[in-house]
Amino acid sequence: MENKHNIFLVEDDENFGSVLKSYLEMNDFNVLWVKDGASAIVKFNSQKFDFCILDIMLPNVDGFTIAKKIKQLNPEIPTIFLTAKTLKEDVLEGYKIGADDYVTKPFDSEVLLYKIKAIIKRNSEQIDNSHNFTIGKYTFDSELRTLSIKDDSVKLSPKESELLKMLCLHENKILDRDKALNKIWGEDGYFTARSMDVYITKLRKYLKNDPNIEIENIHGSGFIFKITKS
Repeated sequence: MENKHNIFLVEDDENFGSVLKSYLEMNDFNVLWVKDGASAIVKFNSQKFDFCILDIMLPNVDGFTIAKKIKQLNPEIPTIFLTAKTLKEDVLEGYKIGADDYVTKPFDSEVLLYKIKAIIKRNSEQIDNSHNFTIGKYTFDSELRTLSIKDDSVKLSPKESELLKMLCLHENKILDRDKALNKIWGEDGYFTARSMDVYITKLRKYLKNDPNIEIENIHGSGFIFKITKS
């Protein structure tokens, strides 16, 4: 039997939150419901979650602030914002933080359910099946471990290929340093961190023929893989 996905729900409206929690649980999700923004991050750290649903207008700490902290802890967790407001500035702020969708109250719970399922399915397929990438002027095949530009091609080492694939899957988002270390090296110690820095330097060298590509260090967090569209 397929494992249930864990949803982190932050919603201060007692009636709405209770109904939404029950509806999602009826549809085979596990739901942790938090009513106060001040306790949200502590509760988020209490277990592993697969999805976040965050109301924006919350007591003590707003949904945007919570989302920023969550994205620092888990940059790739899918997130939907709930709001009673339709201000363009709020919508843009949500997407800048990394929201996958934005739902305005009142809404049909069935529509929200299908949005959640679609985002989870899309993310799962992207992570599991993607192996061909276009990186600016380059093409990258993570299965064959080849990085090509025009008539030139370089064969990457297994770790170089894994690291570049993770960067591609996190394009324009922070790739958490510790997550990359644990996935590729199996630990996040000092020496493996220095080793990863060497690999990042190698990847920058491989990609130097396209000035629109940048691997930026984010101090204390990780890296952002930026590709400027020409």
